[in-house]
Amino acid sequence: MIPYPKINPNIIEIGPFKLRWYGLMYVLGFLASYFLIKIQPRARRLGLQGRLLQDLIFYCAIGLIIGARLGYVLFYQFPDFEYYLAHPLEIIAVWHGGMSFHGGLIGAVLAGILFCRTRQLPFWEVADTVIVTAPIALGLGRLGNFINGELYGRPSSVPWAMVFPTGGPLPRHPSQLYEAGLEGVLLFIILWGLKGMRLRPGAMVCLFFAGYGILRFLVEFFRQPDPQIGLLWGIFSMGQMLCLAMILAAVILWLFLKEK
Repeated sequence: MIPYPKINPNIIEIGPFKLRWYGLMYVLGFLASYFLIKIQPRARRLGLQGRLLQDLIFYCAIGLIIGARLGYVLFYQFPDFEYYLAHPLEIIAVWHGGMSFHGGLIGAVLAGILFCRTRQLPFWEVADTVIVTAPIALGLGRLGNFINGELYGRPSSVPWAMVFPTGGPLPRHPSQLYEAGLEGVLLFIILWGLKGMRLRPGAMVCLFFAGYGILRFLVEFFRQPDPQIGLLWGIFSMGQMLCLAMILAAVILWLFLKEK
């Protein structure tokens, strides 16, 4: 067992204002995507530079945040859904915590579709250009989870297990770091290395869906299930069920694009 590094989740506290590491990770993720999109030859060909690219990032950021919160309420809080019906403002209370990656992905995709339609850009080519940068933001987000001491792993006796402040006395897998390494670093290396290949438009989106779905599905075996849901049918977590849907979507989309 190794000690959990107790890092203050707040970088700066000035009265009621708090700058948190988790929020900073979101900002760094969007900045990284901006610069990584900008340098791609495909982005230059599509004209994704300057103000147009900034607008695209803004659209995706808004869609991601809204989708992530709504996804959290719908996918992970359905046992308490009556509470949200009685307190509808809690649905948008992102400051209370609770964001869903899969919901955020849906929101970002819908925002991207809207952006491409209003600017008359080819959606699949734009999506391929953007999606290869997504793992950087995912990895940074998982580091934010680790600093917050949340979304920790299941109890374990591995030498690198840690006792998390809110996880009880048992040492646990630092599953946030597993996800940062796999869904962040590894997936980025794979997608960035393949981006220059001659693939049909939309292929990188399919590869991201499949790659993330598989890696997240595997890591979920080491991650503590959400307490309000537990394991569905005593086997899979909600995250794993959503990842299976994501993998299926990748296969269907690949076949659809192949026929075009």
